[in-house]
Formats: sequence, C-alpha cells, structure tokens
Amino acid sequence: MPSAAADLAAISDYLAASLPAYRDRTIREIYNGVGDLKRFPYRGPRGRRPGTRELLVQRMPYVVVYRIRDECIEVVRILHGAQDR
Repeated sequence: MPSAAADLAAISDYLAASLPAYRDRTIREIYNGVGDLKRFPYRGPRGRRPGTRELLVQRMPYVVVYRIRDECIEVVRILHGAQDR
C-alpha cells in the first residue's frame, strides 16, 4: 500500500510538471492542515475505513486519511478527492 509520503511526493511531482504555480501553495496547505491535527485531532470526520478519520484540506481537492494512536497522529494517505478510496 502506498504511503502518505509517497502520495505527497506524487502530488508535488504532478503539480511541478502540470501546474507549477500551484505546487508550493498546495503542499503548504496540506502541511498546515496536518499540522493543525496536533491541536485538533478529532477535526476530521470518521473515515471510510474503520479506525480512520478524514481531513478535507481547505480550498483544496485533497483528503488526508489519518489515525489517532495514543498521543500520535498517523497520516495514512493523502488523496485527491476524485481518487477511488
């Protein structure tokens, strides 16, 4: 199964090739959304898979799938909203 790091790299590569003007802003928005989970881990609704939650990145078509494990947030995947989950 692909990792969130691989997903983020693929998003970055795609944007660098196709929409370079949006690459930095998009990656920053994803990072900021994930960073906010430190303070608000239950911000995203329950996910489609048991034990996960899904954060919709504001103003972006990306979904961060994550788990809350004890005191840690585990980011599982970062997907485009149009992707089959």
